[in-house]
Amino acid sequence: MENCIFCKIINREIPSTIVYEDDKVLAFKDINPVAPVHVLIIPKVHIKNVMDLNEQNLDILKDIHLAAKKIAGEMGVADKGFRLITNCGEEAGQTVFHLHYHLIGGKELGPKII
Repeated sequence: MENCIFCKIINREIPSTIVYEDDKVLAFKDINPVAPVHVLIIPKVHIKNVMDLNEQNLDILKDIHLAAKKIAGEMGVADKGFRLITNCGEEAGQTVFHLHYHLIGGKELGPKII
């Protein structure tokens, strides 16, 4: 396993507020939320970003999206709406190079891209 901050959260070396976990996915509250609901959803296996997806690890996207559906329901944003965002690469704003999705909601987000 890599030594990135998200891998350390998975290994419980760094504390986080976990809102969902199964054998493949972990989700926790963002420490710098941009909305009332701001959860990071990550695979437990280290994948740098979308560009490192391949035939062997592609099923993780299904697991992440099913987890996002459950989390959105539990956090009360499923009906009103939410964003599910991933950044890929430095110019896109990716700062932690471990595939992750931001589930953001709980307020009017408008057309602005975060």
